[in-house]
Amino acid sequence: MHLDPLLLSRLQFAWVVAWHFLMPAFTIGLASFIAVMEGLGLFTGRDVYLRISIFCTKIFAVSFGMGVVSGITMPFQFGTNWSRFSDDVADIISPLLGYEGLTAFFLEAAFLGVLLFGRKLVPPWAHFFAALMVALGTLASTFWILATNSWMQTPAGFEMVDGRFQPKDWLAIIFNPSFPYRFAHVVTAVYITTGFVVVGVAGWWLLNRRFYQEARTMLSMTLWLLTVLVPLQALIGDQHGLDTRKYQPAKLAGIEAIWDGGRRLPWVVFAIPDDAAARNLYEISIPLLGSLILTHDPDGEVRGLKDFPPEDRPPVPVPFFGFRIMLACWGLMFLTVILSWWLRFRGELYDADWYHRVCVFAAPLGFIAVIAGWATTEVGRQPWTVYGLLRTADSVSPSLTGADVTVSLLGYTVVYLVMFAAGVAMMVRIFGRGPTAAETPDFIEGGRPIAPVNALPRAGSEG
Repeated sequence: MHLDPLLLSRLQFAWVVAWHFLMPAFTIGLASFIAVMEGLGLFTGRDVYLRISIFCTKIFAVSFGMGVVSGITMPFQFGTNWSRFSDDVADIISPLLGYEGLTAFFLEAAFLGVLLFGRKLVPPWAHFFAALMVALGTLASTFWILATNSWMQTPAGFEMVDGRFQPKDWLAIIFNPSFPYRFAHVVTAVYITTGFVVVGVAGWWLLNRRFYQEARTMLSMTLWLLTVLVPLQALIGDQHGLDTRKYQPAKLAGIEAIWDGGRRLPWVVFAIPDDAAARNLYEISIPLLGSLILTHDPDGEVRGLKDFPPEDRPPVPVPFFGFRIMLACWGLMFLTVILSWWLRFRGELYDADWYHRVCVFAAPLGFIAVIAGWATTEVGRQPWTVYGLLRTADSVSPSLTGADVTVSLLGYTVVYLVMFAAGVAMMVRIFGRGPTAAETPDFIEGGRPIAPVNALPRAGSEG
């Protein structure tokens, strides 16, 4: 049995990144949510905001730790599995990742301890400031990671010297053609992901008549935010698609399973792409809609996969189905938001048990969407690590054997399954306890103990 080190290295990296990405997809938005709750608690004096913040901070601590531990192995693999890639792009990738450490990690390291342990040790304004800095740190990390990945998707600002990528214009490297769209798309996606988790938690509490005041606050505020972000994501995604058509046409053709390019193309709703035969099986399509969506012109021209040599085409099924899974998740999330508008109008948002069940079932949709989107963009980039310039097959470590990667892949599989199972169990336990009065800081309401509103009856007539 032949063990291909290239395929196994790709599977190993995909395994690690997929698990790791679940945590930043949650913690980036959660950090900002905590900062908002801290600010509202500080400036309004309402203890409900700080009870929510204390509860969310505990969840954040566990998920942030899981994200850090699961992410350490990714740069480690650059040296063990992808040494030729690391050597060729070191003068560009290394500074970008270094900037992440100088900005994001310093902010998080300096203020995370204050956020987690300093509530009774520092003034309220200092704790709020720490929450802001942690939120800013997570966004700074996102900025540099996406600048790095976007440069690999749409390389710019470099020159080739002795077969290696050398920086020529750092602004062009950082703000490469796909970066603005990818940054906006990802940040919006992770905020939506966190938002639906918050909505799901609130829905569960309302179903079980627990933590009524906190649940109402979380549900209402977050649904207003999602009212803006979910439709906005469609507009950002559309602009991202136009950019992909310009700079990564083979990827776009793979995402839409377009084999024969041209004008007035249909949109393929469903098909079974057959890479070997270069055609779609069981295709269901809508005439003219493909050109209209992809170019904003029903007569617009789109390049097809057959316009590229077979060795330069991505494996079509993964980006094709990944994109449609992401699109289906967006549709379900948008429907959830639309239903909230109707219930608000009827004054039934906090009393409709059926809708609260919808919120609970919608909670994981964001995670499914971001993983599907990640698979779409990364597999769609194949067969390149640096698009159009450095092949994945030429990036793997030359001395690596299939047996080496098999052993490490099995080790990563066991460790990640155990670690994430333990982390999720801890978060479920925290969720079960909910916000409690004993955790409310002494400075609220003159130091008097405050009992959270818990197990209240339904009160549809309340504001």
